[in-house]
Amino acid sequence: MEILNQLWQIIVHLFTESGFSKLPWQNYVMVVISFALMYLAIKKQFEPLLLLPIAFGMCIVNLFPDIMGLPTTEMLTLEQMKALQLDPASYTTTVIDGITYYNHTEYGGLFYYLYQGVKLGIYPPLIFLGIGCMTDFGPLIANPKSFILGAAAQIGIFLTFIIATLLGIFTPAQAGSIAIIGGADGPTAIFVTTKLAPELLGPIAVAAYSYMALVPLIQPPIMRALTTKKERSIVMGQLRPVSKLERIIFPIIVVVIVSLLLPDAAPLVGMLMLGNLFKESGVVDRLSKTAQNELMNIITIFLGVTVGATTSGKVFLNLQTLGIAGLGLFAFCLATACGVVFGKIMCKATGGKINPLIGSAGVSAVPMAARISQKVGQEENPGNFLLMHAMGPNVAGVIGSAVAAGVLLSVLK
Repeated sequence: MEILNQLWQIIVHLFTESGFSKLPWQNYVMVVISFALMYLAIKKQFEPLLLLPIAFGMCIVNLFPDIMGLPTTEMLTLEQMKALQLDPASYTTTVIDGITYYNHTEYGGLFYYLYQGVKLGIYPPLIFLGIGCMTDFGPLIANPKSFILGAAAQIGIFLTFIIATLLGIFTPAQAGSIAIIGGADGPTAIFVTTKLAPELLGPIAVAAYSYMALVPLIQPPIMRALTTKKERSIVMGQLRPVSKLERIIFPIIVVVIVSLLLPDAAPLVGMLMLGNLFKESGVVDRLSKTAQNELMNIITIFLGVTVGATTSGKVFLNLQTLGIAGLGLFAFCLATACGVVFGKIMCKATGGKINPLIGSAGVSAVPMAARISQKVGQEENPGNFLLMHAMGPNVAGVIGSAVAAGVLLSVLK
């Protein structure tokens, strides 16, 4: 009986020290949500490069909260230092009422240190560097009118900001962080949120990347509802060739203009254009490949898992999160609709030479939004090829979302 009693005590001790007895129910709900996101990333292949690390970070932080633990400092007496077998000579001291205390620091968890790249605004610009190396601005240069469609999509951001502010539920800074979800640009949403409303980073990042992943489901119904069969069937003429000189000058001009007009957008736009200059110059192939492959992949992992690690159950599961998800979806739908509406206006203004569907690509989900324009157009006319035309507004949307972020930061921070 004594052995059985000891065995029972061991089992009880193991249970009380395990996560089963310490974790609140909210953490288990978040683990289930993380499994659902993993399913979407792996099975449905919805933005797997970011959705998978975010989902895993969400899972592990809710099972092991200390992985995101903050560093702590406590003052120990000489006796306590000896009891812990610590060398007093290695620590700074503080004297209070004639008693010497040793400043002992407990280090934070792994994700705490990786998260500093998010908190300090380092990861998003580096992501933009890689995006710049992979982006072809040729369609935008060949058809500068695409800038209008890229800018039109950003109207959804500012309208959502106004609505979110008027609701009175969120502060103007929080409303700006939520509204930027409409740009369908995860790094930009994270960059703005860390500056304006870091307490909302988890739900905003998850919403931004979730809606980016759901572009194939969200956009087509809006595009069909706002256009006619005749408009969707419009075949656009071939784009003109773009010279190498134009491709090299373009990123330089953009970064100069944006940096002078909106300094707050310079970190994002500057790194985007630096990456594109690497690509188009043709003289730094090694740097271009590193930025778009190794560096991009490493930063994506760090960004994804640490953002996911901010979604602890107690913080994430509340009515505020539902409000963020709803307003974020509204912003994204509104941005898509604004792009299509301006596409219709341009279609009328050019005598039917522009297919309004390319306006939906004004959000910066590159290149998925452009592919959706191509897909919906070919459903009406199998011989219609809109991809390269849609890439113009699509890459303009990348610049536009960064500019919109700069406007919000300059006004709200």
